Amino acid sequence: MNAPRPQQESVNAAESTFLCEVLQAESDAINRVAAEIASNPETLSRWSKAIDILECCEGHVIFSGMGKSGLVGAKLSATFSSIGQPSHVVHPSEAVHGDLGSIKNNDVVILMSYSGTTEEVLNLAAILRTDDVPRIGISSSNDSALAKLCDVHLSTGAITEACPLNLAPTASTTATLAIGDALGLAVSRRRNFSADDFHKHHPGGMLGAGLRSITEILRFKVGDNLPTVHRSTLVGEALLAARPTAAKRRAGAILLVDDDNKLVGIFTDGDLRRLVIDSEQPMQCVIGEVATANPRRLATTALVRDAKQLVTEHRVDEIPVVDDQNRPIGLIDVQDLIAMKVVTE
Repeated sequence: MNAPRPQQESVNAAESTFLCEVLQAESDAINRVAAEIASNPETLSRWSKAIDILECCEGHVIFSGMGKSGLVGAKLSATFSSIGQPSHVVHPSEAVHGDLGSIKNNDVVILMSYSGTTEEVLNLAAILRTDDVPRIGISSSNDSALAKLCDVHLSTGAITEACPLNLAPTASTTATLAIGDALGLAVSRRRNFSADDFHKHHPGGMLGAGLRSITEILRFKVGDNLPTVHRSTLVGEALLAARPTAAKRRAGAILLVDDDNKLVGIFTDGDLRRLVIDSEQPMQCVIGEVATANPRRLATTALVRDAKQLVTEHRVDEIPVVDDQNRPIGLIDVQDLIAMKVVTE
């Protein structure tokens, strides 16, 4: 491959600078909103009131906006749904042509218009005010026409768009999106929304898989197809106890326990290979003396993502699962996680 020409290098440098300026402009828009919350008690009060309204919502949180604001609303609606708050989108123009029936008095409507003067959004806000439907507005100014029609209003502040022409909605839509995300997450925090709750609403994909209970995916279980032996057992005897049958596949490890049946070690296929190479009589060795002592383990309350973390950070292939008394109940094999596409080979 030929080296870049000086002219190409100049173009690349200019493009790099431009990209950084765009990203910085978008970042600055969010940072100004955060700074206003941190420095202005009145702004914080507005945010708190908005969160109060959303926390008390017994119906749907509905997003409405024209153009890019409407697209932002669609994303925010999906976010609210994933954190347990029923939500949908209503187009402001369609609302006044029949879709008002999808808005109930126990809903909360979040209306978005950066200018705060979008006619369709203002018309919808006025109708909702007449029907006494709770309304949260998001625009560039707390003095906007939209702000006057809402129960509470959150301002993005005046924003210079990342677009060089200062025309295409870019930094302003990013700030609106961030405001919506912050509202949703603040509500979920107040409601003590947990990982288990998230899994109920997002059972699919990598996120859902990572939030499954570790006990749901146990393929090797003590008393079924996973042997445990006392740490004083000879290796040969332990291997006989771990023999696979036609109906049950053998696990890649044997778990060692003490007199109280508590986990004290793990003897893996790797330990066996090393023992055969290093010992003249490997079958006569005491397994507790050649096994891995005090292995990393997971509690029954752990999630699949916890197993993934152990595998990726410590490069272990087998992870014992123990109860609250440190008694082994099963074994997670890295192949189980690979099959779930949680980790890669």
